[in-house]
Amino acid sequence: MYVHKCTVYLCSLFTLLIFQLQVYAQTTKDKPNFVIILADDMGYSDIGAFGSEIQTPHLDQLAAQGLRMSQFYNASRCCPTRASLLSGHYPHNAGVGSMNKNLGKPAYQGYINKQSITIAEGLKSAGYFTMLSGKWHVGNEPDQWPLSRGFDRFFGLIGGTSNYFYPHPFKLGPEDYFVLNDKKLDDYLTAVKPKDYYLTDEFGDYALKFLEEAKTQQKPFYLHLTFNAPHFPIQARTEDIARYLGKYNKGWDSLRYDRYNRLLAMGIIKKEWQLSPRDTLIPAWYQMRPTEKEAWELKMAVYAAMIDRLDYNVGRVLNKLKEMGAEENTVVIFLSDNGASHEYPFPNRKQADSLLSLKIKALPASDPQSFASYEYNWANLSNTPFRAFKHWEHEGGISTPFIVRYPKLIKAGSLNHQPAHIVDIQATVFELAGVKYPSQYQGNNLTPPDGVSLVDVFKGKPWKGHDVLYWEHQGNKAVRKGAWKIVSSYPENKWRLFNMNTDRTELHDLAEKQPGKLQELIALFDNWAVKSGVEKWPDINRH
Repeated sequence: MYVHKCTVYLCSLFTLLIFQLQVYAQTTKDKPNFVIILADDMGYSDIGAFGSEIQTPHLDQLAAQGLRMSQFYNASRCCPTRASLLSGHYPHNAGVGSMNKNLGKPAYQGYINKQSITIAEGLKSAGYFTMLSGKWHVGNEPDQWPLSRGFDRFFGLIGGTSNYFYPHPFKLGPEDYFVLNDKKLDDYLTAVKPKDYYLTDEFGDYALKFLEEAKTQQKPFYLHLTFNAPHFPIQARTEDIARYLGKYNKGWDSLRYDRYNRLLAMGIIKKEWQLSPRDTLIPAWYQMRPTEKEAWELKMAVYAAMIDRLDYNVGRVLNKLKEMGAEENTVVIFLSDNGASHEYPFPNRKQADSLLSLKIKALPASDPQSFASYEYNWANLSNTPFRAFKHWEHEGGISTPFIVRYPKLIKAGSLNHQPAHIVDIQATVFELAGVKYPSQYQGNNLTPPDGVSLVDVFKGKPWKGHDVLYWEHQGNKAVRKGAWKIVSSYPENKWRLFNMNTDRTELHDLAEKQPGKLQELIALFDNWAVKSGVEKWPDINRH
């Protein structure tokens, strides 16, 4: 009798589960779901689908099932990119021309302004259930947090940096705290956590929790998953690091050449684009002493392990979509917020100088007090084949590996080489969701969007794209019009001109040979800068 009751109960439970999944599928079939996954400080060639030796099977599968765009651009830094992606505006038009500090001007207020509507606000108005797990970094005050900008659920870091392990012994700024929905978690940095706690997994856990809740909402959903990996400090699980020990003893010079050749073989880059030379601040690998090589190898192994773990959590989300029956009707986008970071550890933090003596059981991953980065040396590898890094407007700072999967529109294994930009993501999402960009929202007049929908690209149709693209961040500037790009780096402040068709690695300055084209693009930048409220750097930072 007991066995019979259990059988009836299990059958009833199974029937209820099937019914819930059917209802969920019916209520979401007319509108697509959206999952946007953003990596932090990851370079152009750091995943397998873009030439890396790092094992990223889930992202590689996503690319094989969808579309890669080889010339997709970000805004070269965390805050500007996040604001631009969410708002569909260039960073200055969204109010985040620099970082998350208010510098006293509308274009530099440090949070997304009310003249912009976020993806979440637009989708929520259209009946979507909206969720964010991860790093925010575009508004420090409660009325600037995700739940005030259209998200129904949020767990994550308001600021920009955190240790990956417990305990969290430091705060880089007053905004480096965690929030659950609209509640600041004052004890989160000191609370007791499981021994296997790792922040990338925590963000993945909350993404899965939110998706589980989405099943009960009977609404289409939007998940914004913003990992802080592989942003410094470089800390990873010991078992993940173990898979990469010994894989970087060839050094950065040979590994850059290997990645370059894989990118060529994949058809992502052209043979006309020569591999950029090793950055001048980096010594040749053969010049390093054995003990120095050992330390550098370990740093890159830790960094690779961080991306490996990020990919693992991407896989968890993709599997969840499949389990929910939402795989076919969900647009999944993956990209990085800027090029790889050259940045050194903060000088007032404990450095991981003892790397030379560390063994597998005592790696920097197990020491939350350490605050190491992999610096120019390995960031130059991550940005293969391009010049420069995060913060600059050379291709190494603004190029992102971009992947999108949407089986209803996108042919598996597609590759597109047209220039596109993060401002295009909102326009794309809104078109697919049937959202018309409003002229007003919550009593505020909205600035017209800067983006162009990518739906035709997804369909494999001709796409007009942008006539001109613009960048400015803390005195670093660029303009791209068709095949031509000008770029200037602070504090040198000298414009250079490159032909992106023949020289995307920016090795041959044509400014003297093409003065008319140079002046044409400078005039375009100057006009855009006035319209967008761009201020002279560093004058604006002295506010």
